[in-house]
Amino acid sequence: MEAENHTILSQFFLLGISEDPELQAVLFGLFLSMYLVTVLGNLLIILAISSDSHLHTPMYFFLCNLSLIDICFISTIIPKMLVNIHAHSKEISYLEFLTQVYVFMIFVRMDNVLLTIMAHDRFVVICCPLKYTVIVNSQLCVLLVLMSWIIMFWFSLILTLLVGRSDALIDIIFLYVSTALLVVFPVAGILYSYSQIVSSLMKMSSSVSKYKGFFTCGSHLCVVSLFYGTGLGVYLSSAVAHSPQRSTIASVMYTLVTPMLNPFVYSLRNKDVNGALGSLLSRATSCV
Repeated sequence: MEAENHTILSQFFLLGISEDPELQAVLFGLFLSMYLVTVLGNLLIILAISSDSHLHTPMYFFLCNLSLIDICFISTIIPKMLVNIHAHSKEISYLEFLTQVYVFMIFVRMDNVLLTIMAHDRFVVICCPLKYTVIVNSQLCVLLVLMSWIIMFWFSLILTLLVGRSDALIDIIFLYVSTALLVVFPVAGILYSYSQIVSSLMKMSSSVSKYKGFFTCGSHLCVVSLFYGTGLGVYLSSAVAHSPQRSTIASVMYTLVTPMLNPFVYSLRNKDVNGALGSLLSRATSCV
């Protein structure tokens, strides 16, 4: 009987951004600052919406979930990266790697799905305003978010287990299927919703109504553009750039920039959120 040679992977060595100790110190401070701003900004959005009964509507329910997902999304990557930069280490265990991949896939796919649901919400409020409260009720909102979480948990688990088996053919097939289901379909859903929104707004005779309609969708459209625009930028930079370091930087910026800017997009363009944030900060100041 011939002896078989089995190689068991116990850890990986990550590709670092820079070997320069001075630059690493700068990057550590930069990434830590961006991480704290992201967590604080999204946490304030969640607290402001939760504390103001006037914001207990489907749109703000979805926004609250989006902020929570952004906090979790960024927390799967950045803390470990900061620890590695501070410890001058690039090691990660195989189990830790699979866990990080699993959790990361859950939240990035939840971002996809939630942005699609929010686009449909905007479609209903503009194209079917009289039926909005009937179509987009609280039970449906909770059910949509809950089902999305369950599907993403199981879908990401299956993909992670396939990665662990290292069967290249099955991995490629499942990757194409998951990309079609969780990227192409959501993007198509968003494009369809906005095509119907634009069509409805163009039929309105009042310029004031058109402005209000576009303003209602402005924040969500900015977030969608940030999410998919930076994702496309990372993909193109990875395909074109010959430097692994540049691809790594682009990936890190994708992880950081979109979740960090989302609270600013929604707060700067929204009087209701601004008012809720002001009330929240006033109560916090008075308690202190």
